[in-house]
Amino acid sequence: MAAVVFMCGPAGSGKSTIARRLEADGFVRLSFDQEAWDRGIRHMPLDKEEHRDIDARLRKRLLDLVADGCDVVLDFSFWSRAMRESWRRALKPRGVVPETIYLATDRATCLGRVAARRRTHGDDFALDEETAATYFDHFEPPTLAEGPVRIVAG
Repeated sequence: MAAVVFMCGPAGSGKSTIARRLEADGFVRLSFDQEAWDRGIRHMPLDKEEHRDIDARLRKRLLDLVADGCDVVLDFSFWSRAMRESWRRALKPRGVVPETIYLATDRATCLGRVAARRRTHGDDFALDEETAATYFDHFEPPTLAEGPVRIVAG
């Protein structure tokens, strides 16, 4: 059965670094940021319509990959419990229970990493300081009650 990993953490926490390691080990990496970059989008956050379109495309791709037996890492923020639950519900009919890897990275580190971004590739979206701080401050860390969670220091 396919393995699915949710990368979880605020912007700048180090999610893409770990997701790329999993990709090197054979996982297929799906990323909102990379999908936006491939569409020519260079500023975040996405508008609602673009976000819905990317979400639908990535959900379909995830389910197709799982049906084909591929291991998948979702390199998203998974910033809210509601978002994580929504993606879990999509996987449930396939019998897949995803593992969440939570990057527990402090605020100063996250904000510093985001400030250093230069928009050179799909994992390098710059955010203004206020948006980055808002993302961090409203992030909902996963709990063990949500299912398998691995906490990694970022």
